[in-house]
Amino acid sequence: MLVAAAICPCPPLLVPEVAVGAAGELDGLRAACEEAVGAVLAAGPELLVVVGPGPKGGVWTEGGAGTFRGYGVPVDVRLPSGGVEGPELAPSLTVGAWLLERAATALPTHAVAVPEDAPTARLLGLGEGLAELADRVGLLVLGGGSARRSVKAPGYYDERAEAYDAELAKALGSADLAALEALDPGLAAELMVDGRAPWQVLAGAARGTALTARLSHDEAPYGVGYLVASWG
Repeated sequence: MLVAAAICPCPPLLVPEVAVGAAGELDGLRAACEEAVGAVLAAGPELLVVVGPGPKGGVWTEGGAGTFRGYGVPVDVRLPSGGVEGPELAPSLTVGAWLLERAATALPTHAVAVPEDAPTARLLGLGEGLAELADRVGLLVLGGGSARRSVKAPGYYDERAEAYDAELAKALGSADLAALEALDPGLAAELMVDGRAPWQVLAGAARGTALTARLSHDEAPYGVGYLVASWG
């Protein structure tokens, strides 16, 4: 059963060595993510599952490793359980592994990458299955809002983006499963929302629970919606 979840974005800039001189600009976001992860661990899960977007689906149950060397920094990470380094983690899961390393947890940890175009029904079913992996399951759910919040955003400006992210913030901050289940894959793709699929996995995992939620961070410093929430 799902007992707690942390919802965090997964930009590589979260890693100070990657952000370099701009690291301070994300201090608030970084702190909010660390607090959300800490809340999941404090709930006493037996198993952690990291869920994030990926170019293709993938499952890591016996360890996994990732690196930020592609950004020019010698930072390597691995999931906190499993004695092996491979296979290589999807980029979003690499950020998740970095967050868990900072939390210094040794809990058994699995990871799942979900394609951004995966159908809703499949994601909800996946979430239900993840919640049944142990009596007490904690999730770290990675993904961001629209990347079209300003003219300097990766996808340029879209007038629909701010209102879309406002609705996301409301849903994530109130554990509104119906709202998350109703997220449209097509619109999410148009607005460059990479969190849609992971959030629908969360909605499936939370079915039948009575979790409460708190939104702790909501900003778009680079024209990308960064939302952090804790469910428990």
